[in-house]
Amino acid sequence: MAFAHLHVHSEYSLLDGACRIQELVRRAAELGQTALAITDHGVMYGVVDFYKAAQKAGIHPIIGCEVYVAPRTRFDKVHGVDNGYHHLVLLCENDQGYHNLMKLVSLGWTEGFYSRPRVDEQLLEQYHEGLIALSACLAGEVPSRLRSGDYEGARQIAQRYSDLFGKDNYYLELQDHGLSEQKNINPQLIRLSRDTGIPLVCTNDVHYLTKEDARVQQVLLCIQTGTTLDDPSAMSFETDEFYLKSELEMRALFPAIPEAFDNTARIAERCRVDIRFGELKLPTFTAPEGDNLSYFRRLCTEGLRRRYGDHPDAAITERLEYELSTIEQMGYVDYYLIVNDFVQYAKAHDIPVGPGRGSGAGSLCAYCMGITAIDPIRYNLLFERFLNPERVSMPDIDMDFGDTRRGEVVEYVRRKYGDDHVAQIVTFGTMAARGAIRDVGRALNMTYAEVDVVAKLVPSGPGALHITLDDALKLSKQLSDLYDSDPRVKKLIDTAKALEGMPRHASTHAAGVVITRLPVYEYVPLARNDESIVCQYNMITLEELGLLKMDFLGLRNLTVLDDAVKMV
Repeated sequence: MAFAHLHVHSEYSLLDGACRIQELVRRAAELGQTALAITDHGVMYGVVDFYKAAQKAGIHPIIGCEVYVAPRTRFDKVHGVDNGYHHLVLLCENDQGYHNLMKLVSLGWTEGFYSRPRVDEQLLEQYHEGLIALSACLAGEVPSRLRSGDYEGARQIAQRYSDLFGKDNYYLELQDHGLSEQKNINPQLIRLSRDTGIPLVCTNDVHYLTKEDARVQQVLLCIQTGTTLDDPSAMSFETDEFYLKSELEMRALFPAIPEAFDNTARIAERCRVDIRFGELKLPTFTAPEGDNLSYFRRLCTEGLRRRYGDHPDAAITERLEYELSTIEQMGYVDYYLIVNDFVQYAKAHDIPVGPGRGSGAGSLCAYCMGITAIDPIRYNLLFERFLNPERVSMPDIDMDFGDTRRGEVVEYVRRKYGDDHVAQIVTFGTMAARGAIRDVGRALNMTYAEVDVVAKLVPSGPGALHITLDDALKLSKQLSDLYDSDPRVKKLIDTAKALEGMPRHASTHAAGVVITRLPVYEYVPLARNDESIVCQYNMITLEELGLLKMDFLGLRNLTVLDDAVKMV
């Protein structure tokens, strides 16, 4: 390994990074690079997707984040004083570093959020073990001091970070994107390194894959800031050098300082994180008698007699015993007890509960416990569709509650397991075909009427929910004719195609809730969406990590039926 990019923003630096994760690792492999980092702004949304994609492509994944550091403490939020955060790149050297980074990012959101998720010196002191820090871009604390002519101040800050993270765990970042300010401070960074012994590392602040993608990333920034490409006040990158460069291109920037490149490989070699999949991490359920298995069996056998009488058919008893042994063998006893607990709470408090949906309705144990109300024997439903020893994914009992009282059930779960053991789940709004055209049209300063004509030619309706722009061009002759004949429309659609499918904003999943044994940030990073605390990993990733994800669905139909019964 000779060189590795250690400062990279993926599509999950929302409306700023234009590197799609799959294409990012593919491009690194094409360039012959064997290691690559992900360091999105203040978030870890894409970490697991990146980790899996990199390993599949034969690239060694380096997990990181470019965090925002508060000028005072993370709790200080005075306008005009605490807006001036600084950047700091953190890379996980080991599993402890990965867990510490999750805590830092989570607390930055839950405690330090002020226009950005911010950490502070106290958090860095508490959770720096296993992390390697880089001084970041021009917005880093050391470069900022050098830009203002305060060399002594920069030296003190660099020394403080070096002392905090430990020798060879803090590096001064050299970057050259053709910016005059970088050319001014790079000699000072080199001098600083010689004065303090703090090592140098060369990075490129990667926001897109190739030089030609600079314009696409600029359009992303315009969408983020509500500006247009020809607006002189638009936030923009001054050059087109923020791409994934080859090793030769990088070495040509600082030929006199080969150790800055060699250090990228040394850091990459040190960064070894093992994200484990498929290991169950169920929360702890405490049975009234203390023995969960006995309690589970008792609930099921009592329920069996209640549902089928004192002398049920031998086939039903055998079916129950088969399910009990499978559930016990696969480690899902606590899962059933947890679901049963909040379902019985809802029923005891007259909260409308659905009869069951999906494969979970095939479980005789769930029916006997009263989790579901559909007789799997009568309707010949298969338990194996829900749970069998061959199944690799988590089982999933989706529960329906009356929409106006769903929140009471979630609140009960919070009280029972602890606020910091329960979180909702992130979901991402992506740029679909029509939306991408409208977003890009605004950035290109086209009129609403011009863009509207093009957007409405994209087929719509239930069957066209996931239609792409390529599909639309094949299906709509009018659209393809316009694309071929009008250069402005061609530019609009080509740019929209480059952004189509990228995450546009983060929001909260309508039903998904995670319940964990330890505080949630021990397993996954957290963020804040409005007033909701959400896991930064999506529900598919959470299941792969072995966490308990429950769907608390709010159904208006149940509320209507409940109201009708009360009226009668």
